[in-house]
Amino acid sequence: MHLSPDETIFWQHGFVRLNLTIVTTWGLMAAMGIGAWLVTRRLRPDVRVSKWQHVLEVLVTGIRDQICEVGLTGANRYLPFIGSLFLFIGVANLCTILPGYEAPTGSLSTTAALALCVFVAVPVFGIGAKGFVGYLKTYLHPTFIMLPFNIISELSRTLALAVRLFGNIMSGAMVMGIILALAPLFFPILLKALELLTGIVQAYIFSILATVYIAAATRDENAPEISTTQTT
Repeated sequence: MHLSPDETIFWQHGFVRLNLTIVTTWGLMAAMGIGAWLVTRRLRPDVRVSKWQHVLEVLVTGIRDQICEVGLTGANRYLPFIGSLFLFIGVANLCTILPGYEAPTGSLSTTAALALCVFVAVPVFGIGAKGFVGYLKTYLHPTFIMLPFNIISELSRTLALAVRLFGNIMSGAMVMGIILALAPLFFPILLKALELLTGIVQAYIFSILATVYIAAATRDENAPEISTTQTT
């Protein structure tokens, strides 16, 4: 059974491989980069704006509002990173509607790379907000005994981010393939719509969890705790 786009290899030399995951990932990045340039090259401050600018403004405002709701102050500082995560994962999952396309988020290597980006971004933003020493002190909160547990928490949540996204995307594709094989005439449209909805939900969950982790790293220690129960 075909489980991952990693299994489709176009070229290999030793341990270096060019597989479908790499091709689709770079293809998506190129398409999104060109699309961003086309949409933003004629931005206007007046009331007569294009429909694409309207869509862009709604999208940016929505992401900024979500960042603020999580508790991050100065949302514009985090908007490029969080927005890029959401857009890449969302577009990667939505493109499954294209024939022959396999989402790179169905590969553990891609989801692990995205999770590592979050793993690096959390201390970067934390140090930027609190300073190097101030951020390191958060690992000793509320007592120095918590140091190893806080470190384990950092590592485990990175693994959880990668595995959650990979598992949900891969399992969804497998279930749809099995059902389509059993009843190809009745469920294709409904299941494809469900798969697209699931892809957007997974993009939202991944990006909102990244926002929660950054908010936890940058918040004032005297502020109320940020809970992740509602986002999981």
